[in-house]
Amino acid sequence: MAEPRFPAPDPRDVDPLAVRRGFARAARTYDDAAALQREVGARMNERLDYVKLTPKVVLDAGCGTGEAVGELAARYQASRVVAFDLALPMVERARARSQARRTALGRLLRPFATRGAADAQFVCADINALPFRGVAFDLVWSNLALQWVNDLPRAFAEFRRVLRVGGLLSFTTFGPDTLREVRDAFAGVDARTHTNRFVDMHDIGDMLVEAGFADPVMDMEYVTLTYSTPQAMLAELKAIGATNRTRGRPPGLMGRARFSQAVERLERLRRDERIPATFEVVYGHAWKPEPRTTAEGHAIVRFQRR
Repeated sequence: MAEPRFPAPDPRDVDPLAVRRGFARAARTYDDAAALQREVGARMNERLDYVKLTPKVVLDAGCGTGEAVGELAARYQASRVVAFDLALPMVERARARSQARRTALGRLLRPFATRGAADAQFVCADINALPFRGVAFDLVWSNLALQWVNDLPRAFAEFRRVLRVGGLLSFTTFGPDTLREVRDAFAGVDARTHTNRFVDMHDIGDMLVEAGFADPVMDMEYVTLTYSTPQAMLAELKAIGATNRTRGRPPGLMGRARFSQAVERLERLRRDERIPATFEVVYGHAWKPEPRTTAEGHAIVRFQRR
């Protein structure tokens, strides 16, 4: 009897174990290097100004070191924030940051004897397999985490599963033009993959609809960071854990000649004494609508009195 054959893994897929390990190692250096992540999070936060929503429970999906936890708690002061990340050291740093913030806030508010929102809760978890039973959240927030997920439809299905009806999914990720300078510089130096595969904004919108979300809104902008040297660019990516984690990455260190070839290509891009790196930042949000069918697939018909 012939053994079943399984399709070979796509070399452009990320290796989840490598992603977890990379961000675990970067937990201590992340905050000093994550200027782009903070800026995108701030712009994402501003967009909530135009959304009418009073969530009781907020989920920060892919919280990193917890930058957004305090911001979400400040915006929605009566809410409870639950945050998770794939890498345990990131979760631990986020928890410590939240506790330090609560301690400082408590000292300031002690004379007024007021009670603030509940303490944030932290979990180590995978976006594709959320450890929450049933619906629990009114807002799912995810800043620059979904580019590390191979199965986006499954991630959106998980988000929809834990959202209450009328709840909002708000997220950012990176589009296909992200790090195009790095991709082009390393193209052809070997047969390996050197940057992540980033999904087009329009495809993401289609995935949201397929996952059962309503009224998706997608847009994007380009952000260009500049660096003194190609090595400085690559070092910053390493400091935030955003190095090459694809399955088709080189198995070991790249040879000096090939690396020098890629660096030389990046040097040719130098303008005004700086090396550019492009990031295509994709913003999206969508709502969980009323269900149209039962769990068994039967249509739900609603009657309203006039």
